[in-house]
Amino acid sequence: MEERTYTKGLLEALLFLSSDPIKLSALAKSCGIEKTEARELLDELILDYQEKEGGFLLREIAGGYQFITNQKYSEILAHIFKDKKRETLSRGTLDTLAIIAYKQPITLTELDEIRGVSSRAMVASLMSKKLVKAVGQKEVPGRPTLYGTTNEFLLHFGLSKLTDLPTPVEVKELKFDEFTPESIIVTDETEMNPDFDTSTLPEELQEGS
Repeated sequence: MEERTYTKGLLEALLFLSSDPIKLSALAKSCGIEKTEARELLDELILDYQEKEGGFLLREIAGGYQFITNQKYSEILAHIFKDKKRETLSRGTLDTLAIIAYKQPITLTELDEIRGVSSRAMVASLMSKKLVKAVGQKEVPGRPTLYGTTNEFLLHFGLSKLTDLPTPVEVKELKFDEFTPESIIVTDETEMNPDFDTSTLPEELQEGS
């Protein structure tokens, strides 16, 4: 077997065995090759699986590479694997997530000004589901917390990086639930992850603050 074919197969095996996206640099290091060669081989693998039109596809996602199931089978797979974990988000929480995704880093006050209503419960819910995190503090009086999205957000929406998001004319007009993935259920109620330790939330998100 020629070296290029062997290395390509090794990359494929590494990705198949991983449950999380693997960064290009890590794949290149594991295979003992340069990143440029690794990217070329990964591009070939992406095309191979795309042309095959089978049950798996290889995608660049959340800053790395990962095998995903072909979307054409999503409906039947969702029916078969009914117990698969899915996040539950209200429409208001989705709206808040959209604004954070496009405007990050952003403060709670800025979110409230854009939405016209309090976003405290929505941000707390998003943090409990690991879709949003505190990314620092704004250098203004009071030093309010700044919020941004996480790698979990990229994974749920099948994105490699934030620039892969559709570009809305105005964030307020974005109908985020129109491209909500199968991993998220849209409801009318805002829910917290019951296993989340609410004491870790920024003070402004605590109950009674």
